[in-house]
Amino acid sequence: MKHLFLIFLIFHFLIHLLGFIKGFQIFEVKEFTIPINKPFGLIWLGTALIFLTSTIFYWYDHPHWWLFALLGVILSQVLIIWFWADAKFGTFPNILIFLVAFISFSQFLFQQKVDAEVEEILKESSDQPSDPITLESIQGLPQPVIKWLKQSGIIGKSPIHSLKITQEYRIKLKPEQTNWYSAKAEQYTTAYPPAFVWTADMKMMPLVFAFGRDKFIDGEGEMLFKLLNLFPVAKDGPNTQINESALQRFLGEIVWNPSSALMDYVTWEEIDENTAKATLKYKNTTGAGFFYFDQNGRLTQFVAERFMGSGTEAKKHLWIVKVLEYKAFDGITLPSKCNATWKLENGDWTWAEFEVTQIEFNPETQ
Repeated sequence: MKHLFLIFLIFHFLIHLLGFIKGFQIFEVKEFTIPINKPFGLIWLGTALIFLTSTIFYWYDHPHWWLFALLGVILSQVLIIWFWADAKFGTFPNILIFLVAFISFSQFLFQQKVDAEVEEILKESSDQPSDPITLESIQGLPQPVIKWLKQSGIIGKSPIHSLKITQEYRIKLKPEQTNWYSAKAEQYTTAYPPAFVWTADMKMMPLVFAFGRDKFIDGEGEMLFKLLNLFPVAKDGPNTQINESALQRFLGEIVWNPSSALMDYVTWEEIDENTAKATLKYKNTTGAGFFYFDQNGRLTQFVAERFMGSGTEAKKHLWIVKVLEYKAFDGITLPSKCNATWKLENGDWTWAEFEVTQIEFNPETQ
């Protein structure tokens, strides 16, 4: 679709270039029956060059391409109104360009907000101690947790204060949905304070996409998804249920940051040789979950009772994240492929399958 819109922008640029050619009588342009003088010819040229700039910026994914597109549409429409008899059909491509540019503008504003949230949590986490994790420092934890930390490769390394995770998702938004939506996601997580900001760009069908953000900051959770970056289709929190649910998500995801298991906000309880319960309490929110490990100390699944949604009718359901594959990231062995399932009254709903494609430890602020 990007290439089709790119061709559309080039064509629109060439059409406006004809107005300049007509005004300076470089050669005959039969499409324009109304005379165009040289001052107007320069305006047609300027508009064409603005569309050309927008086209180049769009090709290179420049975040401000929409600015030139909107300016070009305004100038173009003024010219179309002035030369209405010849140029009126140019209104339709202007409407299309305006809609695409306005969607990009909305995404730009949303991304600015997300970037500010990411910068906030990274700055707070940047000054934490960096003494290496030792075998002595993990004594007192349940045996399956100790085994997990040893096999992960975190012993002898400095604590991970923050990380940036890049993921590829397949998502089902409803239990009855049969097809999968593809999405690319990016998440920033900090160990102290416990926080994350997750964003996803989800393709639902040709020309239809949703951009969303899930976060847990300062003990509060919030989820927001917008169709075409314009229309909210899912918005919830912060409230008691969403705060707890977001906290439990953070708890389950400490498997990507094993040093978080040592933080004082996490309390561990050994259930058996392969199972441990973790309770996380931060500010006014508390949540718990069970970590299941194999004989080698690798996590097999995380299970928690989480609220699905919020409000007076919100219920807790079992939420299970299964680890399917592992991979080494900078010498630390971590889950690379997982799926997430809700256990509902009418059956299981595996709503997400995802793969971690890249992890950056202790990224700098934005």
